[in-house]
Amino acid sequence: MTIATSQTDRLGANPFVVEGPIVAGSGIPGPNFALGSVAGGNKEAEWVYCKLVLAATTTLQPGQWFQWDRDYTASLLTTAAAVVGNRCGVFTGASQAPTQSGGPVQAISLAAGTYYIWVQRNGEAPALVTTATAALVVAETTATAGLATAPASPTASSKAIQGVNFTAANQTFTATTVNGSAVLSALGGITPEGGPFIGAAISGTGIPGSTTISGITYTPSGVVQSITMSANATANGTAITVTATGVLEATLMRPFISKVN
Repeated sequence: MTIATSQTDRLGANPFVVEGPIVAGSGIPGPNFALGSVAGGNKEAEWVYCKLVLAATTTLQPGQWFQWDRDYTASLLTTAAAVVGNRCGVFTGASQAPTQSGGPVQAISLAAGTYYIWVQRNGEAPALVTTATAALVVAETTATAGLATAPASPTASSKAIQGVNFTAANQTFTATTVNGSAVLSALGGITPEGGPFIGAAISGTGIPGSTTISGITYTPSGVVQSITMSANATANGTAITVTATGVLEATLMRPFISKVN
C-alpha cells in the first residue's frame, strides 16, 4: 500500500475526516498519510496527522485538547496523563458537506477502535476552556479529558500549556429568537472560523439557563446560516446579544506541555 506523505493546502474549517475504525485485513487503507504529516490552511492553520486508539465509545467535540507523543499517538489531554514536553493541539471537527446540519465543524461519536485524526496545532481554532483570561499566552490542563483552562494565575499541580492565547474571556454575537423555537437566525458578528462553536454555553434574553449550541447550519458557500440551541427560546427577540462561553476561539502557536505548575 502506498502512503501519501504530503497534503495540499485546504482552506476554511478543518475539512479532514476521521479515518477508521481501522481493522487489520479489512482492505481499508490505514493510515492514509504518514504519521506526523502536516497540512496547512488559512489563518495560519496547521494540522498534524496522528493515531488515536479508543478503548471505549468516545464523542469528539470541536475544541477538545489532545497531546501526542514522538510516535504521533494522540490521547485526550488531562492533568494526570499529560507528559511534559509533549506537543498538543485541538480537534477541530470532522468533515461534512457545508449544507448539512453541523457543517464543516461538528461533534462525532466513535466506537472503540483505532482511528487516524488531524489535530490542529497552529492558527485560529475552537478550544474547550473553563476559564479564559484574555492576552495570556499560556493555558493549563484540568482533570477533565480534553478540557483546558486559562486562569489569571497558575493552579498548583496542573501542567502548563505554552503557546495558546485567547483574545477574550467570552464571545458575543447578535441573533433573532422565536418563542418556542430552538433556532437562532439573522446572526451577526460571527464567522465559521471564529465561532461560536458547537458545545458552547450561551445566554441572552429569551434563552433558558444551561442552554448550549447543539448544531450549526451553513450555506453552500460556507457562511453560518443558523444556530440550533439545546432548548427552545422563551421569547421573541430581534438582534439580541448572545454570550457564548466554554468553547472559544484560540490562537494556537504550536503549543506544548511545558512544566508542572
